[in-house]
Amino acid sequence: MTDKPILIVGRNGQLARCLHELATARGLTAVAMGRRELDLEAQINIDSVVASLAPSVIVNAAAYTAVDQAESEEATAFRINRDGAAALAAVAARMNIPFVQLSTDYVFDGRKASPYVESDVPAPVNSYGASKLAGEIAVLAACPFATVIRTAWVYSPYGHNFVRTMMRLAETRPLVRVVADQFGSPTSAVDLAAAILKIAQQFGSADRRATTGIYHLTARGETTWHGFAAAIFEGLGRRGLKVPRLEAISAAEYPTPARRPANSRLDSSRAERAFRLRLPHWRNSLEACLDRLVSEGERVC
Repeated sequence: MTDKPILIVGRNGQLARCLHELATARGLTAVAMGRRELDLEAQINIDSVVASLAPSVIVNAAAYTAVDQAESEEATAFRINRDGAAALAAVAARMNIPFVQLSTDYVFDGRKASPYVESDVPAPVNSYGASKLAGEIAVLAACPFATVIRTAWVYSPYGHNFVRTMMRLAETRPLVRVVADQFGSPTSAVDLAAAILKIAQQFGSADRRATTGIYHLTARGETTWHGFAAAIFEGLGRRGLKVPRLEAISAAEYPTPARRPANSRLDSSRAERAFRLRLPHWRNSLEACLDRLVSEGERVC
């Protein structure tokens, strides 16, 4: 990787925060920009902002991620997740800057019985997934050498995510009911950030065509949301914290404005072959996240 900075778009998101933190810890120069500096929805001054920074790589971790709210704000979701991402990718293409776009398991309908591979036909069941799929297509059209990374069930010590929600509920409720018929691989944003930095290091040495296209990247192992919650509460209990009683329910018993895929499992073997990386098992990474949250006395309510 060159001495030029890494541009991380989406400063306040959990992946962006983990990327900036990890890059800085490794002595790399990283600049994280939020909406105030680089507004993907308004698409104002993207060229000049990127040109002034002249980054070695751009990682677009910004997105409209309010899944349920996207059902009533679909136009906004598409402006950010499709149009804004494409505008940023077009600038990267014109300036010959490697570009990484983050995407999601929600591009699939979840009906497949096994983990999804990159060649499976997307069929999103909600507006958020549709906007992210449209973003993938638009980004690759604007920047043919872009790298699109689909991931799933991301959590971290930061922001709004399932781990922090379960910790808050453990403090406030005697009983927590969690869906047990949706399957996926909980993925640590810390692990994902480390993988993205490793991928970025390969841009300078590898043929750009070898890193082009769509890759799935999630933690090893799989579970349900209920299984994930059980592991979180078990970990909290081992650390001496109060835990609630946990009850398994079906997705039908927990209706939401946006449908969720029943199967969010992604096959990451293509990324493993291309980039020689493999994320840790989700249980190991969850323990590291809980260690950090509990040791720092993180307030999650």
